[in-house]
Amino acid sequence: MKYNENGRHTVAYQPCSMADLNRAVAVLNGGGVVAFPTETYYGLAVDPLNPLALNHLFSLKQRDISKPILTLVDDRASLSSLAQDIPIIYEPLMKEFWPGPLTLIFQARLNLPTLLTAGTSTIGVRHSSHPFARQLLRAFGRPLTATSANISGYAAAVDAYEVKTQFGSKIDVVFDGGRTPGTVGSTIIGLEGDRLKLIREGVIPYRDILRVFQKLESS
Repeated sequence: MKYNENGRHTVAYQPCSMADLNRAVAVLNGGGVVAFPTETYYGLAVDPLNPLALNHLFSLKQRDISKPILTLVDDRASLSSLAQDIPIIYEPLMKEFWPGPLTLIFQARLNLPTLLTAGTSTIGVRHSSHPFARQLLRAFGRPLTATSANISGYAAAVDAYEVKTQFGSKIDVVFDGGRTPGTVGSTIIGLEGDRLKLIREGVIPYRDILRVFQKLESS
């Protein structure tokens, strides 16, 4: 276990021991915040079902509570704890791009905290392809938030140093997994009726999304 100059622990990604993961899980179960690498930027993880942890996250990021928080899952069972159902049109996208930088917008389960969904009745979810993010999810055993590690209005952190530069000692655990790609965020897809709606084009070009259905039609 490493420590930064402020006395908070900074955990190395390679290798990542079970002791490090267990420490992070204890922090998450206690309502704390963990910074970790993803396939896009560094993210901030809290328990998405803990309203107090979510409130702390919004305060840290100085984020408007009208903006929902994206989440990560590691399997379909975890997805079912967040989403009411899986639209059929999403199935080929999940098969093609999950795990990876594709966020899909689902109808949220009614028991989710209002802060998580910002009262939209929807929830944004992706299945991370980053090996550490998946380790953390498996250790925690439930979904995690994955909002970018930055104060609102500032650039999202691409490494552990940038996380600490923006937040100082305010993050409970910072996992150092090296530099992340950090060029753009995940592509976000929702639904408008029964049709796909591009909400944000990110790592995956929208043309590649549409190409999945073109292949299905031609097969």
